[in-house]
Amino acid sequence: MDYDEFFKEAFEKKIHLPLDQFGSSAHHRLSNEALFHLPLLAMTILLLSKTRRKPKSDELGQLIGECFERTFSGFKGSSQHLGWSANLRMRTVKALTFLETVGLVEVDRHDSRIKVTEFGKQVVSEAIDIQSDLGYTLQVIERNYFDIQIEKQISMDLE
Repeated sequence: MDYDEFFKEAFEKKIHLPLDQFGSSAHHRLSNEALFHLPLLAMTILLLSKTRRKPKSDELGQLIGECFERTFSGFKGSSQHLGWSANLRMRTVKALTFLETVGLVEVDRHDSRIKVTEFGKQVVSEAIDIQSDLGYTLQVIERNYFDIQIEKQISMDLE
């Protein structure tokens, strides 16, 4: 059955789906739990650690929270500040531990900067290069990370 046949048959049989219960769903925003999936956090850590300005491990949760707030429309203009979420920070540590264990990143013991390994670069590059929602989202997260770094640099220059 193709698309047109489906709607024709539904119209002929007078099939009606009551959607009143979902009427207020436009007002719902994403909860913090919606984005705290370890694979997404791990890919974001890989992405940030492959840039020129490597994030420090102690600022990682805050940076990921800021990037997610700018990237995902459910958080834009929200009063929820993801960067301060304890749950996000705990899951970020779990994702970082996983990445270290499998050899995708290394944490520099001297300055605590997270550095991607060659294997990690391959993984994140393939994810970005694939024409998919994940690839597009990672590109947007990377752009937002650069914007955050530029804004911090500008504010430091003004002080």
